[in-house]
Amino acid sequence: MRSRLATRSARLVLAAATMTAIAATTACGPEDPSETGAAAPSTSTSASASAEGTESGKGGDGKGETEAPSGDKGDSASGDKSGYGQSCGTNDVDFTVTWEAQPISHYLVTAKAKSGITCYLDVNTPSVSFGSGADGVASPVGQGGEDPIKLSGSEVAYAGINVKTTEGEGGKQFEHVIIATSEDDPNPAEVELPDAPTVDKPIVTNWSTKRAEVIPRLV
Repeated sequence: MRSRLATRSARLVLAAATMTAIAATTACGPEDPSETGAAAPSTSTSASASAEGTESGKGGDGKGETEAPSGDKGDSASGDKSGYGQSCGTNDVDFTVTWEAQPISHYLVTAKAKSGITCYLDVNTPSVSFGSGADGVASPVGQGGEDPIKLSGSEVAYAGINVKTTEGEGGKQFEHVIIATSEDDPNPAEVELPDAPTVDKPIVTNWSTKRAEVIPRLV
């Protein structure tokens, strides 16, 4: 009987010791990683990912923030110059010169805008010269004149030239006349004449839409 009681007491003591050990382990909680030498969980990956996400939000193509669309630049970029009051440069215009015998012999200049161009002759008198010398420059006589004259499509303007206003045999012969829409135009046009007239102290009228107004006369 004493043997059974001793065995039972030993079992109870062992069980109590086991429960005490379990309770102590539970109270201490999980081991501190610093005590065991294990590294603490790192947050650098999350921070890096967050930073990468921020940079990505700024534009993954490296261009930074998306630029705001620029304002409307109108039709100038497309080449549409209608309605802008563009002055006619010599490059915008085709010139023809014909011989007119009546009522006074003279040369008639016809100016027409090139296809697709609308412009204005806002300089009243064309620049006209024969050769490169100062004596070949035509003097304006102030006849005719509308300011400005619109050139577009079939609309044309006229000017008259009298190549010789002196008596006698003086003068030089020319086969071409140089015409520009203004004196400072960098691209004057050289237009072939119907013949090779003798030129001496030439004169030129203003532009006009009426042919009868551009018969050059000395005043």
